Amino acid sequence: MRLRLAVSGLAGALLASVALGCGDGAQSGAPSSNVGADAQLEAPINLADCTDWEEGSVEERLGSIAKIQDFTGGPVQGTGGTGAVLTEERAYDLFENFCENEYARGFKLYKLYSRGAAFGGS
Repeated sequence: MRLRLAVSGLAGALLASVALGCGDGAQSGAPSSNVGADAQLEAPINLADCTDWEEGSVEERLGSIAKIQDFTGGPVQGTGGTGAVLTEERAYDLFENFCENEYARGFKLYKLYSRGAAFGGS
């Protein structure tokens, strides 16, 4: 029962964090793009989690977001289309919001990103 409540709460938090049109229109805390395009977090992108995010520099974080965007925004086989992506700013905010929670230490960044993009990506 606890697991079901935790998953339900997580899904609600994810939806709230990527909902379109949320906020007051003020500039978010995400840094501007193209900083650290070659850097990335120490862990391989498929293993990077919230602990890595919290320990990374802004440049490493932005580089990892770019790598995740490249992967998830790539061609979708059989459809002729591409995968959904988040803007760099929305992805940064998503990771900042989730990774600040102690319970999220082991959450994989690519999983958070792909679920966020499915709900609010372009």
